[in-house]
Amino acid sequence: MHRIKVRVVEDALDANNTIARANREDFDRAGVTVINLMSAPGAGKTALLERALDDLGDVRVAVLEGDVEGSLDAERLASLHVPVVQLNTSAGFGGECHLDANMVRSALSALPLADIDLLIIENVGNLVCPAEFRVGEDVRAMVCSVAEGEDKPLKYPLMFRACELAVVNKIDLIEHTDVDLDRLLANLQTVHPGIEHLICSARTGEGVDALRDWLIDKVAAARAGDGTFTPAGSAPA
Repeated sequence: MHRIKVRVVEDALDANNTIARANREDFDRAGVTVINLMSAPGAGKTALLERALDDLGDVRVAVLEGDVEGSLDAERLASLHVPVVQLNTSAGFGGECHLDANMVRSALSALPLADIDLLIIENVGNLVCPAEFRVGEDVRAMVCSVAEGEDKPLKYPLMFRACELAVVNKIDLIEHTDVDLDRLLANLQTVHPGIEHLICSARTGEGVDALRDWLIDKVAAARAGDGTFTPAGSAPA
C-alpha cells in the first residue's frame, strides 16, 4: 500500500510538471518573466506587492491572485491600475491550499501576456503544499514575517529550500516579539545555504526598494536568457 501511495504522488507531480512546462513555453513565447510568490497566510505578500509594484519603471506587470475564496487581495492590487486576474481554488479545484500548473493554465487566457513583461503569481497562503508544485515560473520567492517566529525555516524546510529569495517582512514589529533576527537568518541559511534574503517592512517601506530592484533584475536576467526550469520540489543548486 505504501508503494502505491508513493507512485500516485509521483505520477501527480509528473503530470503537474508536464503542464508546468507547457505554461513555461507560453510564457517564454510571450517574453514574460514569472515570479511565484509564496508565504503563510498573513505574512504580507499583498502589502509588499502594493508597495513594490507601484513604480517598476518601464516593466509592465500583471498579477495572478490565488486564493481559496474571495477577491479581497485582487481588489487591493487592482487599485494600482495593473491587470489582476483572480484564481479561486474553490471554483472547480476542490478548494486546494495551493496553485498547481493546471490551475494556472486555466487562467492563461484571461492574462494579457502579449502586453506585459512580468507576471507575479501570488500563491495561496500555505507553507507546505505550494512548494511542491511548479507552475511554469522562472523564479520562486517567499515571504516570512518576524511575527511567525524564528523557527519556521526549520519546521517547513521545503518551502525555504525551494525558493531563490526569502523576504523577511514586518521587521517593524520585531521589537514587539521575542524573535532573534540573527537566529532566524541563521536558520534560513541552515536549510538553504546561500539563499538570498531581504529585510522588509510593508508598513514603513523599509527594504521595498531592494525588492523592487530584485523584480526588475529578474526581468532583465530573463531577457538575457538566464532563466531555468527546475522540477517540482527541487532546490536550487
